[in-house]
Amino acid sequence: MNNAQFATAVHIMTMLARTGDSLSSAYIAGSININSSMVRISLSVLSANGLIKSKEGKGGGNILAKAADKIVLSDIYTAVNNAYLLGKLNSPNPECNTGKQINDHLTHLYREVDRSMVKSLSTISLADFCSKFK
Repeated sequence: MNNAQFATAVHIMTMLARTGDSLSSAYIAGSININSSMVRISLSVLSANGLIKSKEGKGGGNILAKAADKIVLSDIYTAVNNAYLLGKLNSPNPECNTGKQINDHLTHLYREVDRSMVKSLSTISLADFCSKFK
């Protein structure tokens, strides 16, 4: 996942936890300094994974679906992750002795690295993360 999806999602969740108020995608986008349509994509993913509740239209906005101390950073990572942390696999030559085996071994390695990171992130609640802010 060599992109900003996790950082964006954590930013959104941190804002919602710290304010305790319903926030619009435009307001959140202003803080992250990205287009509000990108924020709405992240909000949709977070909502689909039960981390936030969204209300559309006038007077709408976004709030946490549960208390910040009940959300761990691995919940957020799992919601937005769509690739291995270490990146993509190659398309090696299947006639090569190394090439025909490498992706199986790399896949195993990538899964282990991802499991290790998820385990580490599962020890940090959103509330713990938010406590770092002044």
